[in-house]
Amino acid sequence: MILVLIAALCVSLLLAVTVGSTHIPVAQVYGVIAHKLGLSDAEPERAIRDVVWLIRLPRLVLAIAVGAALSVSGAVMQAVVRNPLAEPYALGVSSGAYLGASLALLMGFGTALGGNAAGIMAFAGAFAVSVVVAMIAGIGGRANTVRLLLAGMAVSAVCSAFSNFIIYRTRSAERVQSVTHWMMGGLGAAKWETNAVTIAVVLLCFLFFWSRFRSLNLMLLGDETAVALGTDSRRRRIVYMLVSSLMVGFAVFSAGMIGFVGLLVPHVMRMLFGSDHRRLLPLCALGGAIFLVWADVLCRVVIPGAELPIGILTAMIGAPFFVYLMASRKYSFGGQS
Repeated sequence: MILVLIAALCVSLLLAVTVGSTHIPVAQVYGVIAHKLGLSDAEPERAIRDVVWLIRLPRLVLAIAVGAALSVSGAVMQAVVRNPLAEPYALGVSSGAYLGASLALLMGFGTALGGNAAGIMAFAGAFAVSVVVAMIAGIGGRANTVRLLLAGMAVSAVCSAFSNFIIYRTRSAERVQSVTHWMMGGLGAAKWETNAVTIAVVLLCFLFFWSRFRSLNLMLLGDETAVALGTDSRRRRIVYMLVSSLMVGFAVFSAGMIGFVGLLVPHVMRMLFGSDHRRLLPLCALGGAIFLVWADVLCRVVIPGAELPIGILTAMIGAPFFVYLMASRKYSFGGQS
């Protein structure tokens, strides 16, 4: 199945790059790619080359990286907190990113960072909140799933309150609109340079989690069972949460807030192939990548002459489908029905 999904991802990429608001013949699209890869000497038209190589292909590659990051992070977070409703933005990550972006877009923090100020501040906010949640959960005792969830809820409420206060005090409707648009997510700002960094981080984090599949499997059984089998999950839980937040932070930095991918894809893969993280994690990475590639295609063509924010589309597709999955068949999460 992993090989099938790899083939499906390659086919999806080759098909999706031919679709867009600007009609370009398929032969010319592939001609641009072949020329850039050194497989053809035919020089494509500059306008067509720019659309294919600088707009369409970078955003599709970013969709693959972000889809994989959110899906893998969702599967990890569900194991870390032993909660089937956990998702990549759990434990205050989304609120931290929201606060960071609000500070950048509405109050001018990080202007020295240039055009990437909002993304970098969002990443910093997401990761900082994760560290704070881990510290709070460890006060007065060892951090466990309940303490992590409660600390995440408290810190998330504080960050959201400050973000809403900043928006309330802002007099510029244009800046408020920019924050709102960023919260809906989008892949339009994709560039090859930032894609390379995001892909590298996502790949390293994925390999880290894949090498720890046994620990993730034990976390689903509970701390007492893990200790009885010779593994202390409490310390590893904090490390996994921080690494997951690092991966999600780079996804937020590159594409803003894109919800429901990290909740839907892990559940679908777990329903079909079980909860063993040795196979679940690569399946989630590939499934999330394919899902977000086609979601991006729909965002570009569903409204003629405009682009729908991808976060809206993923929620519109993901929520009803998730409800259908929950209602249509028996589902087991870590041994719990």
